[in-house]
Amino acid sequence: MTLSRSFFITALIPCCLSLSCGSRQQAGDSRPAGPAREVRVAAAAQRPMRESIFVIGTLAARERSTLSAKVPGRLTELRVDIGTPVESGMLLAQIEKRDYELRVAQAAAALAQTRAALGLPADGQTDRVELAEIASVKQSAAVLDEARKNRDRVGDLTKSGIVPQSELDSAEAAYTVAHARHESAQEEARTRMAALAQRRAELDLATKQLADTSILAPYDGVVQSRRANMGEYLVAGAPVLHVVKADPLRLRLEVPERSSALVRAGQEVLLWVEGDTNAYSGTVVRLSPALEEDTRMLVIEADVPARGALRAGLFARAEIVINKEKPGLAIPENALIKFAGVQKVVGILEGKAVEKIVATGRSGPGWIEITSGLSAGEEVILDPAGLRTGQPVRIASQAPSADSAATSALTVLDAKAR
Repeated sequence: MTLSRSFFITALIPCCLSLSCGSRQQAGDSRPAGPAREVRVAAAAQRPMRESIFVIGTLAARERSTLSAKVPGRLTELRVDIGTPVESGMLLAQIEKRDYELRVAQAAAALAQTRAALGLPADGQTDRVELAEIASVKQSAAVLDEARKNRDRVGDLTKSGIVPQSELDSAEAAYTVAHARHESAQEEARTRMAALAQRRAELDLATKQLADTSILAPYDGVVQSRRANMGEYLVAGAPVLHVVKADPLRLRLEVPERSSALVRAGQEVLLWVEGDTNAYSGTVVRLSPALEEDTRMLVIEADVPARGALRAGLFARAEIVINKEKPGLAIPENALIKFAGVQKVVGILEGKAVEKIVATGRSGPGWIEITSGLSAGEEVILDPAGLRTGQPVRIASQAPSADSAATSALTVLDAKAR
């Protein structure tokens, strides 16, 4: 009997505690919720948005050239240094040219000698000469003609019996010798004509080497670095200067495979660099015909005017604009709550706050796109920090929608980019 009573008391105690807790909860729920919090709201609205691809790239010079010594010699003049702007054809450095001037004079003298041997003026510019007009050939041709006539005359006399056969044999031998001398004269003349062409080429080469002692700017640009010093002896091919053409700049970007089909030449590119809040604009100009096999990336290049802080070698965050006005549902940026990877907004239902989980997409200055969780026209509370679901709220004012609130900021951004 005692054991049964103890068991009954033990079972009764949890029931009493449960009833007590339930009464307290009912009493708590019946407490007043407190004054309504005054909030501002904005309506989700459709607005034009840019459809873009965001990538990382590098700014490079339009052209970059290493200017080297084409001929060996001592560097006697260096007119530029790092950062010096240059113009196409401008003299940048000079190699000692006295040796090359002497080579030009030597080649010119050899050419004049060869021209004189062919009967041409020593200082003429035309090397064309007819083989039959060369003196030695004309002389041998005259001797050959005389020997031919003498042979024919002696032959006629021999047939008439006036002169013996021995006379005809002598005339034939003289003709053979004259013919051989004529051919020899022609061969010698051809050799002299070939030598004339060689001497002309030697003079042209010496003249070119003399011109190569001057290192000229290949285009309008800026000196990036110098690799040689005054008085230094340079071998052929030794680098002297690095010159770059930095306007426009090349923006080299790598687009992922999944987005590569959306990129086209002529599309606008917006870019930002570290340490500069300005947005810069360029245009997609060149696309690689194939993706990189190791990275599965499409390499593209955009031309960007060299403005502001833009320099070759900088990393850049780039936005390739695929579609300038693709509409989407947007809310003001300050209506979104992000916590632990969850994105949500706070709306109003029957005068009380209610949380809604949403998914976001594109964003811009002052607005963010909502891809799911809201419908057009639904109101969301601005700056909802501290609000709980079920908390009474009272609308203080209607804030501008994301469409109108961000338009002016977007206009300013676009103006800066252009």
